[in-house]
Amino acid sequence: MLKGILNVAHDLLEDSIENGEFVIDATCGNGNDTLFLSKVTGDDGHVLAFDIQDQAIKNTKQLLKENSQNNVTFIQDSHANISDYVATEQQIGGAIFNLGYLPRSDKSIITKGKSTKTAINTILHHLKKGGLIVVVVYHGHDGGKEEKEALLKYVSSLEQKAFTVLRHGFVNQQNDPPFILAIQKRR
Repeated sequence: MLKGILNVAHDLLEDSIENGEFVIDATCGNGNDTLFLSKVTGDDGHVLAFDIQDQAIKNTKQLLKENSQNNVTFIQDSHANISDYVATEQQIGGAIFNLGYLPRSDKSIITKGKSTKTAINTILHHLKKGGLIVVVVYHGHDGGKEEKEALLKYVSSLEQKAFTVLRHGFVNQQNDPPFILAIQKRR
């Protein structure tokens, strides 16, 4: 059976993240990715979870509490500012982004191409060799197509010898189905 986009995103990360690593959820939203990363990295690992919305942080904290996970630091700030929270020598084991807006909230508060590209670039600098950044691109909302095009242009320009970029998505679904961009650091 074909897996849904979020299951594929998690499978990709689970295969590349090791227990005890430092990882990033660049858009914690309702907490599902943060919870996943928290479990994958284990008690010795750590998750840095970003979101600009207070409600997203609250939702994620509640989900982690319900699942007895406590290896997460929350940052209520734009993921564009990741460099302010990651030490110069810190290695990142992997990262995930779910772009768009917080479900069941204000749809005018969205991720944007410029801040997302800045965040990806920062993470790539710290990413371990063989590590992955998985970006789930939701683009069926106002501003979504602009972010999608900016990201596709950016990841297409990454040096082939240093990075491998995969695009994965369903092609026969209506209403702008989300797709994955997975960036693996080769060296």
